[in-house]
Amino acid sequence: MWYSNSLTKMLSIKYPIIQAGMAGSTTPELVATVSNKGGLGCIGAGYFTADKLEQEIQKVRSMTVQPFGVNLFVPSHNNYTEAQVEHMNAWLKPYRKALDLEEPVVNITEEQQFNNAIEMVIKHKVPVCCFTFGLPSQEIISKLKQANVTLVGTATSVEEAIENERVGMDMVVAQGSEAGGHRGSFLAKNQQTQPLIGTMSLVPQVVEHLSIPIIAAGGIMNGRGILASLVLGAQGVQMGTAFLTTEESGANEVVKQGILNSKETDTRVTDVFSGKLARGINNEFAESLAKYDGEIPPYPVQNQLTNTIRKTAAAKGNSKWTHMWSGQSPRLAKRQQVTQLFDNLVSEVDALLQTIH
Repeated sequence: MWYSNSLTKMLSIKYPIIQAGMAGSTTPELVATVSNKGGLGCIGAGYFTADKLEQEIQKVRSMTVQPFGVNLFVPSHNNYTEAQVEHMNAWLKPYRKALDLEEPVVNITEEQQFNNAIEMVIKHKVPVCCFTFGLPSQEIISKLKQANVTLVGTATSVEEAIENERVGMDMVVAQGSEAGGHRGSFLAKNQQTQPLIGTMSLVPQVVEHLSIPIIAAGGIMNGRGILASLVLGAQGVQMGTAFLTTEESGANEVVKQGILNSKETDTRVTDVFSGKLARGINNEFAESLAKYDGEIPPYPVQNQLTNTIRKTAAAKGNSKWTHMWSGQSPRLAKRQQVTQLFDNLVSEVDALLQTIH
């Protein structure tokens, strides 16, 4: 019974397979289907208002009675200057002109949005809450624990994993450098010193130092990846890119095709789209902004400045100017339904164990 362990018991799920909370790309159908198959589906609520989150929770609830999670971004306290914003706007002007877009107004409401989301999680008795970009305050952790919410943190180094356990996370995702989308680093002094340790190296080192369950993430796309993670000492896996190309995923068609037509050498880690380091498929926008002659405004400022450019480009089918988050194993991505992907993952692990025995 490879799938039964303390993590599956804590989460009340059958299989230790967690669908990553990919902000902007999850749908109630995706989340509910993963949970109905025995994994843990997660609502990617990083950019949601409280009302939007409430709607999504209710939709997921209407489709499954199984446990699911909500993934939230911990607010960042980054300083920026008006000069930084002006300089970036000047650089982005040609893109906005080409797409006939207005210059956006920077509006930072992260803190309030995060607190409202926590209230929604408690109000609707969501069983699991996952955090990335850092750790919530002790007050919020206590509140969630009182409401019997299982807490999942994210770490990109042993040091960050230890910090997760210290503050009271119930389990932690060890996010390897292969992972697609945003890096969950939070202890690095700046973007340039953020850890990029591979999954295979990170997981066993984290396991050695922690007593809470570890979830492996980064480049895991099939049964081999799942079994390898369990052998390394993880009690579960978190998969993003594998679910991103499914029919039920909310990812734009440009992103899905981008992943399906990419190879392992096509991704890069960049902060030009959002102000935070994230792994995605390299394109013209990333190449061009890599030559930027100033300091990239921090997240969420840069995210707001490039938002309409990325969304409009994606809507027009322009893959050159939008973000296409992807892990380092795009060759293993398939266009299929979630049930098919999930069934394959389970049967692949079963088959591999047969060959070993």
